[in-house]
Amino acid sequence: MDTRAIDTTAEGYDDAAAERLVAEPPKRVDAPIRTPFERDRARVVHAASSRRLAAKTQVVGPQTDDFVRNRLTHSLEVAQVARDLARALGCHPDIVETAALAHDLGHPPFGHNGERVLAELSEPCGGFEGNAQTLRLLTRLESKTFDGDGRSVGLNLTRATLDACTKYPWTLAQAEPPGGVHADGSPRTVLKFGVYDADLPVFTWMRRGVSGTRRCLEAQVMDLADDVAYSVHDVEDGVVAGRIDLTRLGRAAIWETVREWYLPAATDEELEGALAGLAAIDGWPHTPYDGTRRALAALKNLTSDVIGRFCGSVQAATFAEGRGPFVRYQADLVVPERTRQEIAVLKGIAAHYVMRADDRVALMKQQRELLGELVEAMLVRGPEALDRQFADDWLASPDEAGRTRAVIDQVASLTDASAVARHRLLMGRTSR
Repeated sequence: MDTRAIDTTAEGYDDAAAERLVAEPPKRVDAPIRTPFERDRARVVHAASSRRLAAKTQVVGPQTDDFVRNRLTHSLEVAQVARDLARALGCHPDIVETAALAHDLGHPPFGHNGERVLAELSEPCGGFEGNAQTLRLLTRLESKTFDGDGRSVGLNLTRATLDACTKYPWTLAQAEPPGGVHADGSPRTVLKFGVYDADLPVFTWMRRGVSGTRRCLEAQVMDLADDVAYSVHDVEDGVVAGRIDLTRLGRAAIWETVREWYLPAATDEELEGALAGLAAIDGWPHTPYDGTRRALAALKNLTSDVIGRFCGSVQAATFAEGRGPFVRYQADLVVPERTRQEIAVLKGIAAHYVMRADDRVALMKQQRELLGELVEAMLVRGPEALDRQFADDWLASPDEAGRTRAVIDQVASLTDASAVARHRLLMGRTSR
């Protein structure tokens, strides 16, 4: 018997953690021996929605520069940070890495800007949120496994892996009001939640034995790795693009952005202290970035040092809080307040100099208009405007809400470039 493929208890994960919604037969005897969580990782890596991330916006469009991150490269970097931290803490690195690889699968074209449009247009069918869309992809839209009634259960991941992918384990009705503003200065309106009402059955199965909205430790590690990766790498991208000069920072404006976007209660003194801590790192620049190989190497080394600083502080604080084991619901991640402030300062620098730049704000407006027109055109044209799987969902829907959801699922699946191309195609037909 292949005991390594089924025994997870030695690692602190019981049979319930490795259970799948649909039981699967044993693999062939000549197949590679893998644990259930290794199989989960492989399924996400090979998913079509993972490939699409390469053509989806992270901060700026992936077509604008060869250096800038896209959603796929960002997810790979999050996965590396998450896996290393998981291994250091003692939770399962495959579970955490898979959650990191999957965490952005539900993001629509144009990143959070696109999410904002779909959230507004999907109110009749239960709203839209990138993390809830990720759960929907993993448990329904990605085609691999079907249940006895012929319904898709998506990739049929294990309970522990699905739970680790769930950043916001609550419904739209349970979501707290959003805070802060968008890059164009308008108030944030997208509610953060992790499951649509239509997907509650699998969510309930996944959360069996868990009360309230507490996140498992693996989801907490994934979330921190996401924060760490984009706080550091967005600044790196901004420096290389010539938008950020770390030797000349307009602190008052940055602190205002930090409070508007991330830490409303942070004082100038706290943020100054956080920046001073970062600037004390040996690799912090004292001369402007000049594009040389030496300057790029120094910038890369700085990003490594900052990531190590953040993860090291969290690891030490988590170990100091309890003895573990640091798996599932037996412990929580501890993030020191100074580390939160330092992460927020980096995010504030990127937000102020990159996300609020006038040229980007104008582009974001055009992107929102394009997605709005695309959704409207698909709702009018129906199945003929949809890919086969979404057309089938439309035809099987008994009401307008279901048909709207099919269109939202279709648009969310598109890349930046394919959304533009589909808009050009449909609007061209509409104009004739």
